[in-house]
Amino acid sequence: MPALGFVVPLLPGKTDTDRAAMTSCWRGERRAAYEESRKRLGFTREAVWIQATPQGDVLVVYVESDDVEAAFKDMAVSQAPFDRWFRDHVLDVHGIDLADGLPPSEQIMDYQA
Repeated sequence: MPALGFVVPLLPGKTDTDRAAMTSCWRGERRAAYEESRKRLGFTREAVWIQATPQGDVLVVYVESDDVEAAFKDMAVSQAPFDRWFRDHVLDVHGIDLADGLPPSEQIMDYQA
């Protein structure tokens, strides 16, 4: 299964906002809409962690999809209400406009036993 891991900085003062929003998607009032979105977009796994660093908090994100690139492209243009909310949320807490796409990641190691 193709996968992607990446780190996204949180804007100062936005950690609690993001924690509350992601919790609402994981096990709260946005769960059904979140799950429908991820299934429709083709994501089969998504895991997110908050990591404190000396430079500020970041999100560590891991996703799996048969076509990760297509899933993110579809997310960037989807007009589904949840997807629009999610893009607005990402812009608010990370300062990243998903409509512009994610900067590419460069994989430099992959160990499997």
